[in-house]
Amino acid sequence: MSTNIVFIGLGNMGLPMAQNLVRAGHAVTGFDLLPASVRQFADGGGLVSDDQGAAIGAADIVITMLPASRHVLGAYLGEAGILAQARPGTLLIDCSTISTEAARQVGRAAEEKGMPMLDAPVSGGTAGATNGTLTFMVGGEEAALAAARPYLDVMGKAIFHAGGAGCGQTVKICNNMLLGILMIGTSEAIRLGVANGLDPKVVSDVMAQSSGRNWTLEVYNPCPGVAENVPASRGYTGGFGVDLMLKDLGLAMESAEASGASVPLGALARTLYDMHSKAGSGGLDFSSIYRLQDTPA
Repeated sequence: MSTNIVFIGLGNMGLPMAQNLVRAGHAVTGFDLLPASVRQFADGGGLVSDDQGAAIGAADIVITMLPASRHVLGAYLGEAGILAQARPGTLLIDCSTISTEAARQVGRAAEEKGMPMLDAPVSGGTAGATNGTLTFMVGGEEAALAAARPYLDVMGKAIFHAGGAGCGQTVKICNNMLLGILMIGTSEAIRLGVANGLDPKVVSDVMAQSSGRNWTLEVYNPCPGVAENVPASRGYTGGFGVDLMLKDLGLAMESAEASGASVPLGALARTLYDMHSKAGSGGLDFSSIYRLQDTPA
């Protein structure tokens, strides 16, 4: 049965996620600040509207995929926000990666309006978004997750209930901190082999079958030419941007400070990604950290 869905945020991740919902037979109205993204969504069978408020008011489900906490707070709160426009009972799912406190703030406001809400950030990159194989890390009530599961299943292959409001964001922050650390370590290991005259593909293949095996090495190799269909082999375009990784590492540092956790490798990863961004690579895929040592000091 078709469900009336509004999807806000048709970026590198949001667009293929929304398209998968369309392919599953749902009536999905998409919104984005970039007209080109909206046109691409419409070309794939998605619905468009000039009246976001009216679309939200008629929706059964509203899904958001936005860059940062301030965007989510702005989208949901205030006189013209989603909470002011949606009907009581509308299911709200935020797939952005934001701070735990921001997720809890929006969740509390949604509860006061009688709208079940989930924070459901994802892992799996643009390939996972395109192929419908994302991992969802969900915070919120079990009843809301049960209602959302048929739609999350269209977009992902694994759904984990982390706990109450904000818990999905906490898990995502932990995951992305580790991802940043692994990408840096993988890059350094491959470059060490190359510096000693080895073929980077041979180094990668050996490590992929040894104790250094990890996702960044096998699925998202950072060395150009080693793997096909990854950002490293197309000039580090597309994928997950350096500045987005830097944002997530910043969230991890905020969480560590608030909780008193010790994360020295996470802190070092944030410093290195900050250097890489300031050197002009902020818009490249985060695997471009492989090229950090090529950047003049």
